[in-house]
Amino acid sequence: MKTLKTIKNLSLLLVVILVSFSCSNDDDNNNQMVEPPQELNIVETAQTSDELTSLVAAVIEADLVDVLSGPGPFTVLAPTNDAFDAFLSAGGWATVADVPDAALEQVLLNHVISGSIMSSDLVTAGSGYASTSATGAGDNPMSIYYDTSSGVRFNNVSSVIAGGADINASNGIVHVVDAVIGLPDIVTFATANPNFSTLVTALTTLTPATDFVSVLQGEGPFTVLAPVNTAFDAITIPTDESELTNILLNHVIGSALSSTDLVGLGSGYSNTLAEVPNNGGTNLSIYFDTSAGVSFNGISDVAVADVVASNGIIHAVDGVITLPTIATFATSNPALETLVAALDYADTGSPTVPYIDTVSDATAGPFTVFAPTNDAFGDVLAELSLTGFGEGAGELNAATTDAVLLYHIVNANVQSSQLQSGTVTTLGGDITADATAFTLTDPNDRVSNIITSLVDIQGVNGVVHVIDTVLLP
Repeated sequence: MKTLKTIKNLSLLLVVILVSFSCSNDDDNNNQMVEPPQELNIVETAQTSDELTSLVAAVIEADLVDVLSGPGPFTVLAPTNDAFDAFLSAGGWATVADVPDAALEQVLLNHVISGSIMSSDLVTAGSGYASTSATGAGDNPMSIYYDTSSGVRFNNVSSVIAGGADINASNGIVHVVDAVIGLPDIVTFATANPNFSTLVTALTTLTPATDFVSVLQGEGPFTVLAPVNTAFDAITIPTDESELTNILLNHVIGSALSSTDLVGLGSGYSNTLAEVPNNGGTNLSIYFDTSAGVSFNGISDVAVADVVASNGIIHAVDGVITLPTIATFATSNPALETLVAALDYADTGSPTVPYIDTVSDATAGPFTVFAPTNDAFGDVLAELSLTGFGEGAGELNAATTDAVLLYHIVNANVQSSQLQSGTVTTLGGDITADATAFTLTDPNDRVSNIITSLVDIQGVNGVVHVIDTVLLP
C-alpha cells in the first residue's frame, strides 16, 4: 500500500510540474505579444527634460520639429534653459518668440551636426571642425570647431555639461551644452583655435593702428588664408606696422572661395586686400594652383580647407604669404616657365639689366612686364628656326635674348585700364598698342594679343600682362 501511495504522490507531483511548465510557457507567449517601448526621437527626448524646455519652445517657434524628428541621424548640441536665458538677455529679447524667425532657425541649425557623434569620438579626434546644418558664406554648410583639451567645447563658447553627453535618441545623439552657440564669424574661428594664436596676436597686438577685428567681423564675404603658428615661426615678423599690416591683408580675398571653387577653376589669379605701397590703392594679386593640393603664390599650401563662417571662408595655410613681386608670379605659374628660363639665361651674359635680381626686388621699378607664354616662346623659336637658348649654332644667344626681353618691359606700372592706343616705349624700343583690340605690335609688324583673362597681375614692384606672341626687336 505504501508503494501505491508513493506512486500516486509522484503522479500528482508530475501533473503539478507539467501544469506549471504549461503556465510558464503561456506567460512567455503573452510577454512576446507585448511590444517593448519605442525609443524617443530627439524632439521627444528634449520634451522629457525640465532643463530643455526653452530649447523645445525655440524648436517649435522656428518650425523645426519635423526636421529634428526626421530619420537623421543627427548630433544635437542642446542648450539648457539657463543658456537660453543668457542668449535672450544678450539679444534684448524676452522670449524665443521675440527672436526673428530666420535668425532663430539658423542659430538652432548651428547646433545640429549630421551623423551620430559620440563624445568619445570627439575626444579621440582631440580637436577639429565639423559642419552644421546652418548656412554659411557662399551657401556652404556652417563650420563648428570642437576642442576636447578641457572637457568638450564648441567654438570656445559652449561646453558639454557634466552628465549631459551621449544621450541616445532614435534618430541621433544629444549632448547638453551650457551656452547657445551663436553664428560664428571669421574672428570667432581665429580666436577659438589655438593654432592661430600667433595670427591673432599679429592682427591685434602687433597692428594696433588697424582694427582688423572690425574688418573681419564685417559683412564680407571674405576668404582668409590663415597661417598657422608654425608658419609664422618660419619667418621674421616685420617690426614695421604698416608692412606687417599689408602682409596680413595679403591673406584676405574679398570674396568667398571654397576649395571646391578653386579646384573647379584649376589655377588663376585673384586680388587680396593688400595694396601696392604708394600706388593709389591698387590691390595686389594672388596666384592659386590646385594641381597638387591648393597652393598660393607657389609658397603656401592649404593645410585645412573650408572653415565656413557667416561672413567668409577660412583656409588654414602652412606658410606666410609675403608681398609678391613680378618674380613671384613668373616663377609660380608653370605657363611662364620659359620666360623665367629666358630671364635667367640672359643674366649669364652681359645683360642691360640684371633681370632676376630686378624683378625680384620689391623696391625696384615699378615695371610693366608683357609676359609671353611657354607656347609663345616655342612659336618664336620655330619661327626663327632655333632650337632653344644657348651660344651654339641654331640657338638664341644671351645678347639676343637680352635684346628681346627688353621689348617686354615698360618702366612704369600700367594696368590694363590705363593702356592707351599708340606708341608704348619699352626698355628696348617702341612698340604700338591698340587698347581696343588689346594687342601689341612690334617693330616687325608682328602682332601679339594680350590675354584678357591674364592681365593686371599686380606685384609690389610692377604689373604683369600675359601675351601670346613674343615681341622681337
